[in-house]
Amino acid sequence: MVRHYFHLQASWPGLRNDVGTIECEQLKTKISIPKEMDGPGIGTNPDEMLLGAAATCYIITLAAMMERSQLEKEDLSMSSEAVVDVTNGIFTYEKIIHRPVIILKESATAQDIALARRLAHKAESSCMISRAVQGNVDISLEETIKTAQ
Repeated sequence: MVRHYFHLQASWPGLRNDVGTIECEQLKTKISIPKEMDGPGIGTNPDEMLLGAAATCYIITLAAMMERSQLEKEDLSMSSEAVVDVTNGIFTYEKIIHRPVIILKESATAQDIALARRLAHKAESSCMISRAVQGNVDISLEETIKTAQ
């Protein structure tokens, strides 16, 4: 068995509406409560970071699956959206919606398009972050698959 370890240092100098920092090997940023939740909105926040973790895990997983399947693409991009519900003062990270856009080579066949669609869905269930939040956060896809013109 192989294990990978990741480390993060966090600093929070004051009270609720202060600004802290986080630092990892490849990430250093300010953190605070977002403006939407009556915070200062400086740097990033846990809501964006969970969305970012889910989105980057998904798109990297999808790209790797496409490569292993030898499915050639012109472009792969994505937008993602998170929904946080606030009921009776309780914040619940409810949903993440990924909207990948896969643009295949102009020569792509109907079979290539079908494979791209299958891989788009398989990548979601294969992504480590998706598996980590499974049962707590609903993750859905609204994929677009096109061929280059």
